[in-house]
Amino acid sequence: MSSDRPTLPPVRLPSDAELARDALAAPLLARAVRLARWAGPETRVGAGGELVDEQLPAAAEALGLAPDDDGAAYASEAWRVAVDTGLVVVDEPQDDEGGGEDGTVEAGGQLALVTGGAPQDVLALWLDALETALADATAPLLDDLAELLGEDGDLDLDALDWDPQAEAEFLDGVLANLYLLTVTEGGSGDAPVPLPALAASMIVPDDMGEPTDDVLEQVSDAMMRLDDQFRVLEPVGLVEYQPVDEALMAEEGEEPEPMGDDEDVTRYGMVRLTPLGLYGVRARMLEAGVDAPAVGDLADKGADVLLDGMARYPEAPARAETHAWLTRREALPAARELLAAAKGVDAGSPLRRLHCQQALSLLGAPAEPAVREVLDDPELGGLARVWLAEHGASDVPAPPETMIFWLAVDTIAAQLDAVGGGDLEELRELVEGLTSQHSGFFDAAWRVEHPATPEVLEAMGRLHRDKAVAKEARKAAFKARSRAGD
Repeated sequence: MSSDRPTLPPVRLPSDAELARDALAAPLLARAVRLARWAGPETRVGAGGELVDEQLPAAAEALGLAPDDDGAAYASEAWRVAVDTGLVVVDEPQDDEGGGEDGTVEAGGQLALVTGGAPQDVLALWLDALETALADATAPLLDDLAELLGEDGDLDLDALDWDPQAEAEFLDGVLANLYLLTVTEGGSGDAPVPLPALAASMIVPDDMGEPTDDVLEQVSDAMMRLDDQFRVLEPVGLVEYQPVDEALMAEEGEEPEPMGDDEDVTRYGMVRLTPLGLYGVRARMLEAGVDAPAVGDLADKGADVLLDGMARYPEAPARAETHAWLTRREALPAARELLAAAKGVDAGSPLRRLHCQQALSLLGAPAEPAVREVLDDPELGGLARVWLAEHGASDVPAPPETMIFWLAVDTIAAQLDAVGGGDLEELRELVEGLTSQHSGFFDAAWRVEHPATPEVLEAMGRLHRDKAVAKEARKAAFKARSRAGD
């Protein structure tokens, strides 16, 4: 049986077209586009490409905001995204002896992609905007910077308690944990995650029982850090965020009060990745070399790749992946390809046959001719008889006894190898049902020429609730191992 497990289950994402619409609707990118269209020959920028202070009120008004400090801050943020994504191109001021000249700006080539580009072009633009938002989220607070300015106006970076690499790695870890929590629940991302739980996932060691006061303080600090960061990341469309209830703060800057047993956890912040956020985090993980599959990745692959790939998929994503694969093919050739790919006696073959049988069930009656063609196959004949019986066929030939026991071992091996070890209660019922239906089951089972026979019999010994039967299973497993070693 296979022991190779992937890091992440597959995520279910909307189409690129839907994601591109979400990207263009994200407030931060939408504001950046508006400013790129607003900018013209009279627009002036400073040495770093930022809008000069005198132009910020007009930029705010172009966004439909009041020309006050808040409006200027939103405009400055959106302008930075416009510059970083190539929506505008700045010609910075020349450093000459005359000085005093501002830089100029013109529309960038990326601006045309907003209306004329393919969905993938828009998503690439949004990913660039995301990088800017992530950099802002991990930057030190402006209040902290102001306190570190000396009389000469220079910033003492050595005195600033800020490690940009550590900050970026912490946020990447948080987003990876949030992604994992989402895809583990089926990949839809419908349920928000409490901020305390997310912070604790980064701080509290897995083997720690009751967190110490020091660890709880670290979790509280992380919560406040994440509260600020998710407020920054929500406008780019990465997350939906319900901030920490400010009423929990005794004074500005203080940590939240400890959560009571009956406390409403939502008051401490709730966050979920949007579908666009799932896309963005996955794109960054893929770029970092992480195996982060998505439903649909296998739709254009062969049946062998499909069946092997789904070994790591939970039930719902596996069904969705199979459906996507089948919709691209004619039923009968697809059935034959699946059955051919299901053959073999390697470690992953039992699970391939299980997924093959499930795929054939989705095909229904059009698969019957292909199924009948393998009735005499020693590896597929049992599967074929089960499928025909389930679909109401009346002329299913009786299987030989060797095929019955081979199929029993193969079925249990597949269930044991399923994601998460399978449903143990369901598997226990299968084991107990087999032993009750076949007297002398273990006398025949240990002789089955299947590579997983010893492991299956050992598992049956662990699962069966009747101690005497469990002992028989263990003895049979010993015989099977001894026979395999001859």
